[in-house]
Amino acid sequence: MKYTFKLLASFTIAAAALIPSTASAESNLFVNNFAGKEYSFGAIDETIVSSSKLFIYDSGFTFKYPDAVRGVYVTGHSAGGARFNDLVTLIDKTELNAMVIDIKDDFGNLTYKPSEESPLTKYDIGRPYIKDLKATLKTMEQKEIYPIARIVIFKDTELAERKPEWSFVDGSSVWKNGRGEAFVNPFLQEVWDYNIEIAIEAAKMGFKEIQFDYVRFPEGFENREDTLKYSLGTYESSELDAVQRRVSAVTDFVAYAREKLKPYGAQLSVDIFGYSATLPEAPGIGQNFSKISENVDVISSMIYPSHWTSYFGIVKPDLEPYRLVQEYAKVENAKLAELENPPISRPWIQDFTASYLGAGNYLTYGKEEVEAQIKALNEAGIKEYLLWNAGNKYSPGVDYTP
Repeated sequence: MKYTFKLLASFTIAAAALIPSTASAESNLFVNNFAGKEYSFGAIDETIVSSSKLFIYDSGFTFKYPDAVRGVYVTGHSAGGARFNDLVTLIDKTELNAMVIDIKDDFGNLTYKPSEESPLTKYDIGRPYIKDLKATLKTMEQKEIYPIARIVIFKDTELAERKPEWSFVDGSSVWKNGRGEAFVNPFLQEVWDYNIEIAIEAAKMGFKEIQFDYVRFPEGFENREDTLKYSLGTYESSELDAVQRRVSAVTDFVAYAREKLKPYGAQLSVDIFGYSATLPEAPGIGQNFSKISENVDVISSMIYPSHWTSYFGIVKPDLEPYRLVQEYAKVENAKLAELENPPISRPWIQDFTASYLGAGNYLTYGKEEVEAQIKALNEAGIKEYLLWNAGNKYSPGVDYTP
């Protein structure tokens, strides 16, 4: 395994400071000769690399953080197909500036085929949706599109079926929810490391941010925690109650992942249910908004109006996108204000029509509804957001900076 690193300017200054003042000439020589240069190492202990704060991995791509991230969701199929060019054109012609691209999808598959040298090859989970991921990133670099890699974590049917002992077992088979989806066990270090290995590869390829989704236990887990078979891992000896054990497992994983990603220069963001910010914690799924927020660079609450019931005194939230987002933002701002080092808030907002809610309960979402959500965020001081449309078809004519 070969690493290319850039020596950080902050390190050169610190190193110079360690040299006695009588050797100031040597100190200046060190800074002048080594700052910003690249060094290649052959086989090197991964633990040394991951624990070092002196080096940042260089992917060969250069991406600048925008004034504020305004992004769209992109599936692997879209990123690897004709729609990618349409989305690049959309970003070119608007104030949008980022893409959240599926790298590990909702089924547990990679959306690209790893190279033969990649340690991920052994898992045989690569799919040829994105034929040339480097070329995709190169286009994004040229167009100044900020790249975010979406990785679905604990919802992973592929891994659960291959490793039932890493999942939740019901009788003699892996438990699945009503949609036929299986989850892997957040209590297990092996599951953590598996996903972090994928995240690190995404960072090494050039993604400047890794976004974790489904960082939680299955919905309604509290109703089946005593009937399913699963390991508690190191949490077996915990004196915490069942709810706090789940919260600890999810929070600890996020903190662990953030540390592991630091040497690769990638920020960590986490998607979280919007209602989690309105509660001390979501007890069944193990999401505590404040604790997760303390351990990420970006928090992305999914605040689609269609996904709320009668919240904030709004009987039919999908009919009132501005008011719903306005009320949510008040709650989130208050929660984040309690933290010493709050992350960037970058909510997911709705650019799809929730006709499944039934007549009289939904709006046809387009320009006005999307702009209403953006306006509410902007008025609350939240400048960043992501647009969700599962088919990656976004409303035309939207002013993304009202």
